Amino acid sequence: MMRKPSLDVIATSILEGHRGVLAADESPTTLGKRFAKVGVPNDEEHRRAYRELLLLAPGAEEAIGGVILHEETLRQETRDGVGFIAALRARDQAVGVKVDRGAHPLPFAPGEVVTEGLDGLRDRLIAYRKLGVTFAKWRAVIDIAPGLPSDLCLRANAHALGRYAALCQENGLVPIVEPEVLMDGDHGIDRCAEVTRRTLGFVFEALYEHRVILEGLLLKPNMVVPGLKSRAACDEAAVADATVAVLKQAVPAAVPGVLFLSGGQREAHATARLQAMNARHPTSPWRLSFSFGRALQASALAIWRGDPDETTAARRAHVARARANQAACRGEYRPEHEPEDLEES
Repeated sequence: MMRKPSLDVIATSILEGHRGVLAADESPTTLGKRFAKVGVPNDEEHRRAYRELLLLAPGAEEAIGGVILHEETLRQETRDGVGFIAALRARDQAVGVKVDRGAHPLPFAPGEVVTEGLDGLRDRLIAYRKLGVTFAKWRAVIDIAPGLPSDLCLRANAHALGRYAALCQENGLVPIVEPEVLMDGDHGIDRCAEVTRRTLGFVFEALYEHRVILEGLLLKPNMVVPGLKSRAACDEAAVADATVAVLKQAVPAAVPGVLFLSGGQREAHATARLQAMNARHPTSPWRLSFSFGRALQASALAIWRGDPDETTAARRAHVARARANQAACRGEYRPEHEPEDLEES
C-alpha cells in the first residue's frame, strides 16, 4: 500500500489552482442517448472523435485537473496516434477511470438498486495503474420516493463504496467516492437534505470500517436541491446553504475535496450554485469544486453535432464552461459573464 502522503499529493494536485474534474466516463449506451438528441451516430469512431474534442481542447487543462474516462477511452488514441492517457498526462492532467459495473436491482428491496463490480476489481486496478491511471470512480445511486431509501439500500451501497475505496488505496489509486442522491421526484429541498445526510453517514461509517485514508480520497456528492418535479422555488443561496450544512454534519474535515456532480442540472444552474457555496462559505474545511459531466459538455455537444468543421467552436464552448466553474471555485463567477447556454432542453 502506498504511504499516505502519496495519496494526499495525488488528491490535492487534481484540485490545485481551483481546478475541477471532467466526468467523461459515460458508457457507450449513455453517450448514444445524448448523441441521438443531436443526430450523431453512436459508433466507436464518433465516440473517439467526441472524446478528443473535449480532452484536447486548448486551455481546458488550466481549469480541469483530472478527467474520468470510460474503459473504452483508456486504450483509444487521438487522430495523430497518441494515446489519450499520454496526451492528458502531457497536459498535467490526472487520468481516472470509472470502475463500477453499474447499478442492479437490490434483492428484497423493490425499487432500489446496488452498484456492482467488486469481483476482479483488484486485478483491474493493478492493470489501470500500469497504464498511467492515478484515480478511480465508483457511483452509487440513491432514489428518493415514498418510504425510500431504505437502510438496507444505504448500507449495501455504502459497503460497496468502502470496499472499492480500500482496494483503490491498496493499489495506490485515489478513490472518488460518489454517492448520488438522484434529483428525480417531487420532493422538496428539506427531504433531499435529510436523505443526503443519511446517505453520507452510512458512507463514512463504511469508509472507517474499511480503514480508508480520508486524506487520500475525494468525495463526489450531489448538491442538496429540490426534485425536478417539485414546484418549490429555490435560489442559489438556499441550495448553497443547505448543501454546506449537510456536509458540515456528515463529512469529516480530513477529506481534502468535495467535487459536486451536476446530476442533470443545466450548465448555468450548476455553476451558479457552486459559486454561491464558495462565496457564502469561504472557510469550509474542504475545497468545494466540480466533477461535472453534462454540465461541462452539453453546449459543446450541441454545437459539434458530429461536424468536424464545428470542432473549434465546440471546444471554445467547453473551455468557457470549464473556466466559469473554475471562477465559481474561487467565488468569482459572475452570471453576466455567462456564455450562451446552448445545451439541449
